[in-house]
Amino acid sequence: MTRKIIPVLLCCFLLVSSIQAQQITKDELIYLTREWKGERFDDGRPKVSDDLLKRMRLVTHDEAWAVMRNAGYKYQYADGWQIINPDSILIGRAVTATFLPGRPDIHNAIDDRGKKEGKRGQNSWPVDLLVKGDVYVADQFGIQIDGPTIGDNVGNAIYAKTGNGIVYDGAIRDVTGLKEIGGFTSYYTSYHPSHHNQQGNLNTMLTGINQPTKIRQVTVMAGDVVLGRDGGVSFIPAHLVEQVVITSEVVRLRDMFGHERLRAGIYTAGQIDTRWSDDIERDFSKWLNEHIDELPIPREQIQEILKKRTW
Repeated sequence: MTRKIIPVLLCCFLLVSSIQAQQITKDELIYLTREWKGERFDDGRPKVSDDLLKRMRLVTHDEAWAVMRNAGYKYQYADGWQIINPDSILIGRAVTATFLPGRPDIHNAIDDRGKKEGKRGQNSWPVDLLVKGDVYVADQFGIQIDGPTIGDNVGNAIYAKTGNGIVYDGAIRDVTGLKEIGGFTSYYTSYHPSHHNQQGNLNTMLTGINQPTKIRQVTVMAGDVVLGRDGGVSFIPAHLVEQVVITSEVVRLRDMFGHERLRAGIYTAGQIDTRWSDDIERDFSKWLNEHIDELPIPREQIQEILKKRTW
């Protein structure tokens, strides 16, 4: 009986491995994001709540950067982008894709495995996984000529699935068509009218889906929350998102207090625009008690943040 079971289990293992088709395994994804204690998608990707994503829209890069840096995450911001809909804000959960320069033996092995699963066109594989609230984050290693894997057709597919745009370290094509997609707020490196992997020119291949990937100097993990605004993009680890949001809300409340006191002439700009004295902190605590209900978080959380603040 044991001898019969082993071949069956081996076949099941090979089938499961095949189905992954460049996608990280669920167990590995959970392991790499083990500091996230909340809800997950079926594939193991952290699922930051819709409520936190909504509240994230008011967060600035400065606020996110300060929280992440204090937690030891020093390289989570990237700028220098070309942008579609630059006046809008991009918020969502990252689905990552990693491309490398094409190499026939590896590309063909990857492609054959995908075809056995009924897949076509490697550039569409990550897109097939997208759901509402996602942001497609792709490392196309900055390639420009003959590099684009996204034009207005793939762009429309992405927007239909996510309601969001992309962060794409490479060239895109059909920019005019992409700009016609309402709400397709996107960050990309460059534009070129060509297309990747034209006949006789294998120059890209998909080597990873939801694996850790590199965007400029940032390591991005599937489930990170993408914050795109004001010309830059921050990638916030899922387990830090709530802290970033709450800190931002407290900072805004402190700003309300500071501005109110400045307009009333109670304090000078020099007093407010530096680390506050104990007297100002006590005044703020009193004012905070009067405005505590203006934040969608419990009083205890606000006080805990104030104890640990570095601003």
